[in-house]
Amino acid sequence: MVAIIEKRDLRDFDWLTTVLAIAIVSFGVWQIFNAQPTESYWSKQIIGLGIALVAFAVVGFSDYRRIVDAAPIFYGIGLVLLLLVLTPLGVKVNGQTAWLKLPLIGQFQPSEFVKIPVVLMLAKYFGARKSGNLKIKEMLIGVAILAAPVGLILLEPDAGQAMTYFPLLAVVFFLSGIKIRYVIITIIAGLILAPAAYWVGVKTGKIKGYQQERINVILDPESADPRGYAYHTIQSMITVGKGGLTGIKGDTETSQAKLKFLPEPHTDFIFAVTAENTGFIGCISLLLAYALLLSRLVAGAREAPDRAGMLVIMAITGGITFQIFMNVGMVLGFLPVIGVPLPLMSAGLSAVLSTFIAIGFVISVKMRRFVN
Repeated sequence: MVAIIEKRDLRDFDWLTTVLAIAIVSFGVWQIFNAQPTESYWSKQIIGLGIALVAFAVVGFSDYRRIVDAAPIFYGIGLVLLLLVLTPLGVKVNGQTAWLKLPLIGQFQPSEFVKIPVVLMLAKYFGARKSGNLKIKEMLIGVAILAAPVGLILLEPDAGQAMTYFPLLAVVFFLSGIKIRYVIITIIAGLILAPAAYWVGVKTGKIKGYQQERINVILDPESADPRGYAYHTIQSMITVGKGGLTGIKGDTETSQAKLKFLPEPHTDFIFAVTAENTGFIGCISLLLAYALLLSRLVAGAREAPDRAGMLVIMAITGGITFQIFMNVGMVLGFLPVIGVPLPLMSAGLSAVLSTFIAIGFVISVKMRRFVN
């Protein structure tokens, strides 16, 4: 699958996208250090970046078409890993058994990596179909591809990670010609069923008390208990507001993150730490960097030599965009806290490695834009 690197490959390689991704991670390392200066999270993130760059290069210089052809194999391996999480090999972190510890490999989060085989499976199936609107049978196959990993992730349980899979299918459906009436029906059904499902979940106990409070703090902030499950959201908003225009001034101002008021400052709430240390200007600069990175990914989709390559890029772009939206919305108090990391910024080897592998596929597609 890995081709010999030629001079032409280095010329066609998307260096700007690579530099942008590395720059965002480097900025994230700085913020991780600001959040937890006495811990080793920032140094581990640097090591993780090095490993991620190796994997990124391997995927980027490989022929994505051969990998897409082997998508069922990778998809099957992904499902096996998710099943192993539910066995004694699974490791519980913060109340969720979402991690797996294997000999020689160590501890990692399979749900971060399985998104990639899901994208490849969707691209393989929908990339081979003929033009025209999607049929019900085709849509059901797409739902089935998504349902298996999502169902296993919900059993961990990790609802936040499960949610990040749905944009992958939504983007593929949209680009494959889903009929507008199906979209309208889905939206209307969601608006009707979501409140009903929430009410049933509360009555049956399927939605736990802390989950209810995290939703209620968004709907009715004044009634929320600032020392209960609303604590995360309230502290995050205080941290963001404290940064002002340019951020706090060194040791002259106290830090919410360093004083341990802000929970999980190096992972879920790294954007709040960014706001505190660099202010509004720093946050806007970060969001502009994301916008430029995403625009580069979309540009690659326009240059894709085949439909499967285009779907791979756009599904990856949609997934990254959704995670940015969810994390920033969570930090600003517009969305409930569900544990979605900020791509390339949040600490964690699994997250940074899977994101770089995904971007590596984009690079691979763009490098073969002149190949028939």
